[in-house]
Amino acid sequence: MSSPEQTTNAAHSSPTHAQEQDAVEAIVPLMPLVLPVAGAVLMFLLAFIAIYMA
Repeated sequence: MSSPEQTTNAAHSSPTHAQEQDAVEAIVPLMPLVLPVAGAVLMFLLAFIAIYMA
């Protein structure tokens, strides 16, 4: 009784490390723009809440 060879193409079909792009690595170049904008929005919201409550 011979068993059929079971070959998988997992090694061939899986993307290589050079083709993958992590979500964090995609956002990192935008950090010099995203952080100041997020900080400005947060400061505006906090000031708006402080003025509204006063």
